Amino acid sequence: MLDELLLRKLAAVEARYDELSAMLGDATVLANRQQMQKLSKEHADLRELIEKLRAHRDVARRADEARELQKDPELREMARQEESELAAEQEQLERQMKVLLMPKDPNDEKNILLEIRAGTGGEEAALFAADLFRMYTRFAERRRWQVELLSSSSASAGGLREVILGINGKDAFSFLKYESGVHRVQRVPATEAQGRIHTSTATVAVMPEVEDVEINIDAKDLKIDVMRSGGPGGQSVNTTDSAVRIHHIPSGLIVHCQQEKSQHKNKAMAMKLLRAKLYDIEEEKRAAAERDARRSQVGSGDRSEKIRTYNFPQDRVTDHRIGLTKHNLPGIMDGDIQDIIESLRAHYQAEALKNSAQPDDASKK
Repeated sequence: MLDELLLRKLAAVEARYDELSAMLGDATVLANRQQMQKLSKEHADLRELIEKLRAHRDVARRADEARELQKDPELREMARQEESELAAEQEQLERQMKVLLMPKDPNDEKNILLEIRAGTGGEEAALFAADLFRMYTRFAERRRWQVELLSSSSASAGGLREVILGINGKDAFSFLKYESGVHRVQRVPATEAQGRIHTSTATVAVMPEVEDVEINIDAKDLKIDVMRSGGPGGQSVNTTDSAVRIHHIPSGLIVHCQQEKSQHKNKAMAMKLLRAKLYDIEEEKRAAAERDARRSQVGSGDRSEKIRTYNFPQDRVTDHRIGLTKHNLPGIMDGDIQDIIESLRAHYQAEALKNSAQPDDASKK
């Protein structure tokens, strides 16, 4: 059942939603494009919660009717069954509303920069990094997100030592933020003559794209070099000084971009990547402080944490943070990772709900 405090919160949200609905029909608001966009976004952000609230009221009404019908001996058993089903539906709606009432991660709606690096395992690790690159690209395509290759470094056997993607789409960070960490593969490499299973790794970092105002970078702290692009890209790329490397002296970070023929475009991409990396460092510091304060939380999200294993001989993927096992590896490597991602999101939402309830529980003791 919803407690009194939660009911008051929901009533206030519903009053605001109704107010916004009325304002969006006002001619003065319709004539002001900037105000219209702002209010429309707020209205849209509240819509799902209000739909859940009104569905919850409808279910509660039907449950009352089912209890009333139990007074009739001929309908009692059927009404009890219906009441039980409605109670489960009510409970699910209450959980969903509590999640929607929680403060949102300010990064959830942002586009992302996704970085994949080959880890231990030599050429096989580079091949696995290329497999992950394809997996995330295919997942983005399934969601109709836009994917932009920002930087890549090829390995001799056809894999990737490093690749950085820009992924633009609705709630991209919200969906992929739990993919950061060490991914492990167990399989027989194509180069292994004796059929022995090898274990290799690749690291994934998912960073929200940030604006200039969010990360202040002093031009005096940058060392910018331009050079001739190397690798594939065509004659016009390889014969001009279009590649850009930026060294951020205070942090020691070095970023590099050579995908475009234009030096200005490469510099802009490199700066975008640098901002994201600096922001990510600050976010990781904040997250580390939270982990230290809440040791009981399951799954730290630490970049050094082994988060998932892809076992090809057994056609099995295991996410170690939540103990989830899935089969159909070919489909998963082709981007069919929606179920895994939804399971992770549900798990961490439940953890956040549990942790947010702890202070209230403590105060009751």
